[in-house]
Amino acid sequence: MPRNGSKSPRSTCMPENQYERLPHAGDFEREAGTEVFYLAPRPVPTGMPAFSGQNLRQEANEVFLDVGAGQASVEFAARAYIGSVMTLIILFFCASGFGAWLRRYKEPFLDGWIDGFSTPPMWGFIACIAALAGFNMYRIIRNIGSRSPVRFNRQRREVALVFRGEAPVYVPWEEVIACVSASQIVTQYAVMPSFALLLGLRNASSGDVYWVTIPGGNLGLVVSEWEAIRVYMEDGPAALPTPVLSDEEFQEGTVAYFHMCRGVYRQEHWWPRYAFGFLVIQFCSGWTLPCHIAQWVNRRPKAVFPQEVLDWSQPLPTEQHAKPSEALLKESAEIRNAFAKGQNLLDYYKIKFTEEPAEIPVATG
Repeated sequence: MPRNGSKSPRSTCMPENQYERLPHAGDFEREAGTEVFYLAPRPVPTGMPAFSGQNLRQEANEVFLDVGAGQASVEFAARAYIGSVMTLIILFFCASGFGAWLRRYKEPFLDGWIDGFSTPPMWGFIACIAALAGFNMYRIIRNIGSRSPVRFNRQRREVALVFRGEAPVYVPWEEVIACVSASQIVTQYAVMPSFALLLGLRNASSGDVYWVTIPGGNLGLVVSEWEAIRVYMEDGPAALPTPVLSDEEFQEGTVAYFHMCRGVYRQEHWWPRYAFGFLVIQFCSGWTLPCHIAQWVNRRPKAVFPQEVLDWSQPLPTEQHAKPSEALLKESAEIRNAFAKGQNLLDYYKIKFTEEPAEIPVATG
């Protein structure tokens, strides 16, 4: 989740839950190895093609677009929990073997290893860790099944978010906070750069911001995920990109994606690194079992919206459709002119914030 930071082109100062000053498109933060660049509020063109690589669009029509979580996060959670339990078992196996080797002059090595590895207290500890991992995985699956997707209503130019047991939160489209983050993490495949699109929906009555995180393979992909949402809201469903692949094929978190990564790793690395850097790690973290779990979770029925949101989602007469603000239209035109001159979004904001003093409005409500 984005936090306080200060770097060019413009700095922001944001408490974790309550915003004293809302961010702007073009703001940049850096903290603890994570860099964050803001694309909204005021959702202007990014210059990137509209594309979704994670099949996030669960439903799209002339009135609304539903965006839900993909399978990658579920697969990663399952792989992490399986890997943590297997790591404990492997460490216990090696430690008991080392202990048996130290006692090899007092008792047979193999018998000592078997006795050490079958110690009930250690297996009780491992069973507790496995039960905790299983409980956490159950909570993840339950939360996904009970959580409605984020609904973008282009006729009202509003976004609805529903949490179980809470009233729906409605946020004006042009006030949605969107940013991309870049960092390095340990993933299910290797230590690699991590990128994510973060959507912040601010409850005007409380000031709290609800964050939705959408991971992506690289910076361009996460910006393109946002651009796909933006073009839908501004231009309608006809502007959405046509899926290149089927719903299941090569989507991150699927078995096909796993084997594609396996093939790429094998082609790009020497066989010892492939054997110990991929095969061993993936075998100890469940191989394709986490992918099957993620696909099963993705196929389970999802929570439906409350009647209030369903009424809010009904089509409106054309004369009642909300219109984009003059400020958005003006800045979008400026950015398109900058793109025509060969600039990108970063160039545009760098020039803009150099020429203009940064205004710091105070959020109300």
